[in-house]
Amino acid sequence: MVYATSLRDRVFGFTQHVLACHDSISRRGAPYAHMANQLFRAASAIGAMLEEGDVANSRRDMGAKHAVALREAKETRYWLRLLVQANVEVERLAPLEREANEFVAMLTTSVRKLRDH
Repeated sequence: MVYATSLRDRVFGFTQHVLACHDSISRRGAPYAHMANQLFRAASAIGAMLEEGDVANSRRDMGAKHAVALREAKETRYWLRLLVQANVEVERLAPLEREANEFVAMLTTSVRKLRDH
């Protein structure tokens, strides 16, 4: 899976991949439809918070937006982990789980830097 270099672009491409998986996951039944919806909601929120952070009123406000993006990245990682462990679309979702892990690491660093200054 190849993504653009900026974090926002990577998250946008990531969310497109999550959306592409949504219907096939949902067709497995109600519990899977719930997980697919939660996964998409959380994944799309990462990018939305990063976009909001770009127009933040202050460094503190930007840090708050990045902190929310971090929480959403962790939730995204949770839903992906749950689906992969349930052997749902492992070939498609395992790379997304790895990417979510990278988002968590990058956003953790970002939040720390924004809070330290």
